[in-house]
Amino acid sequence: MKNPFIVGIDEVGRGPLAGPITLAYVACSIRNYKKNFKKIRDSKKLSLRKREEWFQHLKDHPNLEFGVASVGPATIDKKGISKAVKIAIKRLVSKLKFKPKMILLDGSLYAPPEFTQKTIIKGDEKNPIIAAASIMAKVTRDRKMVRLAKVYPKYGFEIHKGYGTKLHMKLVRRHGLSKIHRRSFCTKLI
Repeated sequence: MKNPFIVGIDEVGRGPLAGPITLAYVACSIRNYKKNFKKIRDSKKLSLRKREEWFQHLKDHPNLEFGVASVGPATIDKKGISKAVKIAIKRLVSKLKFKPKMILLDGSLYAPPEFTQKTIIKGDEKNPIIAAASIMAKVTRDRKMVRLAKVYPKYGFEIHKGYGTKLHMKLVRRHGLSKIHRRSFCTKLI
C-alpha cells in the first residue's frame, strides 16, 4: 500500500469474564477512503451474518490492509486491562507495513506517540474506517471464542463469547474458572 494512507483502529473484548482483548486495524489510501466503506456500520449494529459478510469483503478487498492483535487473560490479570490494551496496540501498529499519514482510533484508544492520530468518541459509529476495524476485531475474537468453546465445552463460549451473561455466570459457579477466565474479573463469582 502506498502512502499517504489512513488507518482505523478499534478493540473488542474489554469487559468479558473470559478470553482475550482483541484490536484490529484497517488501512487504505486516503484517495480511496470514502468509496471503500459505503454502507458500513459499527459491528455492534450488525447481525452475525452481516458481520461475517463484511469481514470477508474487507479481508478480500485488494485496496485494503488489515491486522489483528490480541492479549490473553493471563496478561490482563497480571497487568490490568488498560496495560493489556496498550500492549495490544503496540503489537498491532508493529504490523503496519508503512507509517500512515493518520491513525483514527475509537473511544479511549491511543497509538504510540510517534504516530499522527486522532481518538474519536464513538468512532465505530461515526467513522467508516473505525467501523471496518470494529468488524475485523469482533469477528476475529468471536471466532476464537467459538474455537475455545471446543476446548472448554462446559462454559458455552460459543453462545456468549465470554461476556458476563446470566448463563455464563451460572456455568462458572457450577464448574469453577477455566484457564481462559480473567480471574481479576471474576472475583465476585468464586
